Amino acid sequence: MNNYLAATQALLFVAGDDGLTLEEISYVVGIDKTAVRQLLEELMEQLKDETSGLELILTAQRYKFVTKASLKPYLEKYAVSPFSSQLSSAALETLAIIAYKQPITRLEVESIRGVQCSGAIQKLLLRDLIEEAGRMDSPGRPKLYRTTTYFMDYFGLETLDQLPDVESLLELNQEESKQLFKNNEDLFAELEQMHQDEETIS
Repeated sequence: MNNYLAATQALLFVAGDDGLTLEEISYVVGIDKTAVRQLLEELMEQLKDETSGLELILTAQRYKFVTKASLKPYLEKYAVSPFSSQLSSAALETLAIIAYKQPITRLEVESIRGVQCSGAIQKLLLRDLIEEAGRMDSPGRPKLYRTTTYFMDYFGLETLDQLPDVESLLELNQEESKQLFKNNEDLFAELEQMHQDEETIS
């Protein structure tokens, strides 16, 4: 049972803000929904401990991890601290994909990047570089993300047309765009330079 609990925790972490339903967890872990519900109740109890910074919530029939409301001041302080001021290469790549393919879901971004990107998306949301843009009309109704007006100001852009090869990238399928991002070093160099220029000005 401990292995099932660990697997459930890992799945919820990877699912990020989209969360998972009982049915989805049951299918992946390989146990019935009653057993999954018991695991989730156990996990909820464990996270109530004051030493945990997370809690497990149920919203719209989906379970997901969130930070405890009492810790909000620390998260806000981190968001504006020098430690959080520089975007990592992972965050820049995630931001570039969202800019090109918006509106786009987290899973679609991960399909292109080939790695989990919940952390990068959360950081971009905290920095107000991206925002939620509704939900996709598909099973699970995953959240859609798009860039913000602040994104345009942050990178000194007047329109998205100033991003390189936007139109051609939008016409590519998932596999083709994944390969293009893998090889397009100039794109990330340009975004990195924009970021450094912004840091110098500030």
